[in-house]
Amino acid sequence: MINQLNIIKIFGNFLPFLDELKKGIIVIKYGGAAMKDFNLTYKVIQDIILLYNLGLKLIIVHGGGPMIDLWLNKVNIQATFKDGLRVTDEKTMEVVEMVLSGKVNKELVNLINKNKVQAIGLSGKDGGFITASSIDNCPSSFVGQIVSINPNLINLLIDNNYLPVIAPIASDLNGQSYNINADIVAGEIASAINAHKLIILTDTPGILLETSDPTTILSSLNINKIKTLIDQNIITGGMLPKVNCCLKAISQGVDSTHIIDGRVSHGLLLNLLTDYPIGSTIKSSSCLDDNSVLF
Repeated sequence: MINQLNIIKIFGNFLPFLDELKKGIIVIKYGGAAMKDFNLTYKVIQDIILLYNLGLKLIIVHGGGPMIDLWLNKVNIQATFKDGLRVTDEKTMEVVEMVLSGKVNKELVNLINKNKVQAIGLSGKDGGFITASSIDNCPSSFVGQIVSINPNLINLLIDNNYLPVIAPIASDLNGQSYNINADIVAGEIASAINAHKLIILTDTPGILLETSDPTTILSSLNINKIKTLIDQNIITGGMLPKVNCCLKAISQGVDSTHIIDGRVSHGLLLNLLTDYPIGSTIKSSSCLDDNSVLF
């Protein structure tokens, strides 16, 4: 862990990293249990603001699972999951959209805007920039998948120095709303805009060989190693959609993807502006360094 005595030393030589990062757009997915802690949320937002003020082009895609669970409980709806995705019927969909597009999105935008950064909150419905459909073609299920993304709106905002903050809600051509996994939305947006990096902030240290042992973290992996871990049922549950969206993003031209612990103080800065090892990095095999840690 980092303490205040060596923070300056760690971040002291970030200019080479900054020059590289300014070459493209960085998509950051923020979610997990860390969103329940206002202090952690505040620190993440402060890191995002610093990166924005350093001249980086950022897009934030957020989840809000803990907040959704809280409000579902208030209206006596049981939260259930299948293969890491929230099971969403009609009543659940109403709560999910209210929480994500309304409460969570606008609270994050407000935190950013108070620091004189021009953040704009939106969902996939705005400008119709995400078109969705049912993931299982069941008329009573509103778990969505992405049919298409029109990046024009996002590019317009980025080109005019706005910071898009996106809730993972979209509708189909008939106007039916769908709840889409935020990891998937972040990955698809990263692919659609040819992002330089995709970073997923979550509430685990990264990809672990043993889920209960953080010392088994795999810091760098290639596509083949990821597929092996999936086949061996080492990557399962909520980590599976995160990893799959990273694999798809890489296959569609995103340079690198990162799964890091949003609970680590300044974890986002450490990942982007230093060589300090944090989380798990997934790249194509041709991009891995010789000293990468592989399974």
